[in-house]
Amino acid sequence: MSNCIFCKIVAGEIPSTKVYEDEKVLGFKDLNPMAEVHNLFIHKDHTQDLNDLSDNKQDQLGDIFSAISKYSKESKLAEDGFRVVTNIGNNGGQTVFHTHFHVLGGQRLGGFGS
Repeated sequence: MSNCIFCKIVAGEIPSTKVYEDEKVLGFKDLNPMAEVHNLFIHKDHTQDLNDLSDNKQDQLGDIFSAISKYSKESKLAEDGFRVVTNIGNNGGQTVFHTHFHVLGGQRLGGFGS
């Protein structure tokens, strides 16, 4: 997707502060952090959102969550806990239409129970 900002980040056309990378997944710092730790994890192959990914490229979901797990353990984020969030569509707050997961932590997060 030539107009996709995240595809441009994957291609190296737009700089990012990487926190994780393997052959399939890229993790980088969010430019507008909502927590002490706020990173975005994307698959290098473009899908629009979680529904597109689930319907068409289910293996990517495993790739992304394996990367998040590896990152959270290596960075010690998993020790105190963290949150993973994805937004779908305009009403869900999605502003970049490349499937991505927000990984938030480094502090006690409010807003949701259980």
